[in-house]
Amino acid sequence: MDIDIGTVLGCSLGIVLGGLVLAAYKLGLLYQLFHKTETKSPRHGGESVAEVLRAHGVKFVFTLVGGHISPILVACEKLGIRIVDTRHEATAVFAADAVARLSGTVGVAAVTAGPGLTNTVTAVKNAQMAESPLLLIGGAAGTMLQGRGALQDIDQMSLFKPLCKFCASVRTIREIVPIVRKALAIAQSGTPGPVFVEFPIDTLYPYHLVSKEFGVKNPPKGLMGKIVTWYLQNHLSNLFAGAWESRDVSPLPVQIPQATDDQVQRCIELVSRAKKPVILLGSQATLPPTPAEDIRKALEALGIPCFLGGMSRGMLGKDSPIHIRQNRRDALKDADLVVLAGTVCDFRLSYGRVLNRHSKIIAVNRDKSQLLKNSDMFWKPTVAIQGDAGSFLDRLSKGLKGYKCPEDWPQSLKQGDITKEQTNRAKADEKTELHLNPLGVLHRVDELMAEDSIIVADGGDFVGSAAYIMRPRGPLRWLDPGAFGTLGVGGGFALGAKLCRPESEVWIVYGDGSLGYSVAEFDTFTRHKTPVIAVVGNDACWSQISREQVPMLGSNVACGLAFTDYHTVADGFGGIGHLIGRENEAQLDDIIKEAQRLSREGRATLLNVLIGKTNFREGSISV
Repeated sequence: MDIDIGTVLGCSLGIVLGGLVLAAYKLGLLYQLFHKTETKSPRHGGESVAEVLRAHGVKFVFTLVGGHISPILVACEKLGIRIVDTRHEATAVFAADAVARLSGTVGVAAVTAGPGLTNTVTAVKNAQMAESPLLLIGGAAGTMLQGRGALQDIDQMSLFKPLCKFCASVRTIREIVPIVRKALAIAQSGTPGPVFVEFPIDTLYPYHLVSKEFGVKNPPKGLMGKIVTWYLQNHLSNLFAGAWESRDVSPLPVQIPQATDDQVQRCIELVSRAKKPVILLGSQATLPPTPAEDIRKALEALGIPCFLGGMSRGMLGKDSPIHIRQNRRDALKDADLVVLAGTVCDFRLSYGRVLNRHSKIIAVNRDKSQLLKNSDMFWKPTVAIQGDAGSFLDRLSKGLKGYKCPEDWPQSLKQGDITKEQTNRAKADEKTELHLNPLGVLHRVDELMAEDSIIVADGGDFVGSAAYIMRPRGPLRWLDPGAFGTLGVGGGFALGAKLCRPESEVWIVYGDGSLGYSVAEFDTFTRHKTPVIAVVGNDACWSQISREQVPMLGSNVACGLAFTDYHTVADGFGGIGHLIGRENEAQLDDIIKEAQRLSREGRATLLNVLIGKTNFREGSISV
C-alpha cells in the first residue's frame, strides 16, 4: 500500500499544533493574550467571595479562623456580613444549617484547610441528610504546592464529594465568582443540600503577597532553571489574569421540581373519596418557595388530621384540633388514605411497615430515592410525585375548595391524644427515687416558655421525652438534627437560631451526654451576645443506650457519667448557671422565669437539672 508522505506529515503537524494549542490553553497563555494581569492591584480573592455572598443575601458567615481563609472573613466584614466565630468547626456548620432552615436562604460556614475541614465532616453529613442548603468554604494549600507536603494539605475534594451536591476547587481568581454563584444555586435546587468550594491560599491573597511567597527567589541556572522560572511566573500571571474584570454576582435561577397538574388532579380525586385520610408532614414541607403560613392555612382548610415531624413540628400551632401527636401507628392502621408530604419510609416509619396495605398512599418528595425508599418491600405508593411537598399541599387545598374531612375522624384521633397525654401528665406527677421527675421538668418548661420560643433538641432520652411533651408554638420553631440522629447540634443550632430570630427565646434541650459536645459554645454565646437558655437533663448516664444494654447484655459499661457541675462550666464561659435538684424543686418556676429575664437582658443561662429515672420511654429504640 502506498503511503502519502505529505498526508502523514500534515497529520503529524496537525497533532503537534493541536497539542501546542491545548498546552497553551491549559497554561492560560491564550486567556492572557486578551486579559490583563494587574500586578499592582491591592485587591484579593476574598473580596470576590464576599461580593457574591452579599448579592445572595447572606447575613452571617460562621467560622473558626485560620490563615488560609482570613481574606474571606475580612472582606465579608467590610461588606456588612457578620462574622461569627465558634469554638469548634462543627458548631460553625451546625449554625449555618440552622440559619438555612430558619431563613430559607443558604447558610454559610468557612473553615481553614486540613483538620479545620475534617472537623466539619459529621455536621456536613447531617446537613446532607437533613436536606439543608449550606455552603462550606474551605481553605487549601496553594495551587502549586498541593500534593507536595504543604502544611495541612490533604485531598479534601475526595473527602467531601460523597457528602455534597457539588464540589469545586478554585484554580484561578477569575473563577471565584462563577463557581460560588453556581454552588449557591445548586445548594437550593432540587433536593437542597450542602455544597463545598475549596480555595487554595494563593487564590485569596493579593498579587504582591502571593508573588513574594510563591515566586522564584533564587532561580536555578541553565536551561532547566529558565524553564522552571518561566513556568512559575506564567502560573502566577495566569492565576491573576482577568481577576478584577466586572462580573455578574447576582443569584442564578433555582430549580424546584413541582407536581404536574394531572398528578394534583388525581390526588384531589383520591382525597375527596377518602373517609379517614391522614397527612404525615416532614421537614421538606417547610422549604421555600411556599411560605409556612400558606401551608398552615392549606392544612386547616382541608381539616385532615396531621402528624408533624422534623422541622414541620409547630406548623399548626400549639393546640390545633387537626394536629395529632400520639398513637400514630394506630391511626395509620385505620386510615384509608395517607399523604406522605416530605415524609420518608425509613426507620421512623418502620421502613413502611406501619402503613396499611389497603390504604391509598400519596407520596410527595423532591428526592426520588427518598420518595420510593423501601417501596420494593413493605409498601406501594398509589401516586408517587417527585416534587415540592409544600407547593403540592397548597395546590391540593385550592383544588379541594369546599371539601372538609369528615369531622368524626379527627375528633376520634384527638380524643386518643387527650387520653394519652393525660396518662403522660400523671407520670409527670410521680415521684422518682432520686432527684426530679424529668417529665415534670419538661412540662414546667413547656408551660412557661414564651409563645415565640424556638426549641433546639440535642440529646437522647431526655430529648426523646421532650418530643412528646414540648409543643412548638408555630412553624419553624423546632430544630432537631434529623434522620442522622447527630448529637452535638445544640450549640450551633441555638447560635444560628438566635441570630436569625433575636427577639425570640431560644431553648436548648440537652441531655447531659450531648451537652459535652458543645458546652464550650457558652463562650460564643457570651462574646456574640446571643443569650440562649439551656435545660440539661442530668441523670449521669447515657440513658437511651443503658436502657437496652443493661437488660440485654447485663452491663452498664461506658454508659455511666457523673452528676457534673455543668452550671459552673457555664459560669466559667461567661454565662449564668443554676443547679436544680430536689432541695430547690419548689423554686423551679422562679428559676425558669429568672433565666427568661436574664435572656432578655443579654445573658445566656444553663439550668443543670438533676433528674431521676422513669419508665416513660421503655421500648424505644436507639439503633
